Amino acid sequence: MTDSPITRATLLLRLRDGADNEAWSEFLRDYGPMLYRFARSRGLQDADAADIVQDVVRRVGAAISRLDYAKEKGGFRAWLFTITRNRLYTYFEKRKRVGPTANDTAQYEMLSQTPDTANELQEAWEREHQRQLAAQAMREVQPEVEPQTWNAFQLTAVEGKSAADAAKQLGMTTGAVYVAKSRVIARLKTVIERLQEQDE
Repeated sequence: MTDSPITRATLLLRLRDGADNEAWSEFLRDYGPMLYRFARSRGLQDADAADIVQDVVRRVGAAISRLDYAKEKGGFRAWLFTITRNRLYTYFEKRKRVGPTANDTAQYEMLSQTPDTANELQEAWEREHQRQLAAQAMREVQPEVEPQTWNAFQLTAVEGKSAADAAKQLGMTTGAVYVAKSRVIARLKTVIERLQEQDE
């Protein structure tokens, strides 16, 4: 990872160069898991979800030079959602022709954009986006804090242990665990706010 993260707009410009392996690696690191989880949440098996991710990435690569990155037009995330939704629609449409399962039919109908199901699909996309932002922020913040502070945060905020249990495990006071957790959360919120601004 570079010392200063690539801004979203800069990354998108760099993706236009298909040979910029660093930009594509960052894109896959930041968006690959989100795309995969979203496809899996639509009922796809592991291999099918991985195929959808590859197909979406190929289509992003083919179309990125035509993307007019303007936040007021919906931004990159909305564009990526449209590509992903369309690939899923095509997937379920093909499955429907060869004999769909009950889940295929439900997902196909959801992708067909009735207002209620369209909202549900958009909400699922936003949940995955929030997870992606949290993961990205944690990758950025972890190297900035002392390992003991990070471990206190990890044990309490991520793993759900009590402050007393974390304190015992780490050889800290309970108060120190609360302070460490609070500091990391405050820093994560700042980074997530910045990432949201870049990603809109």
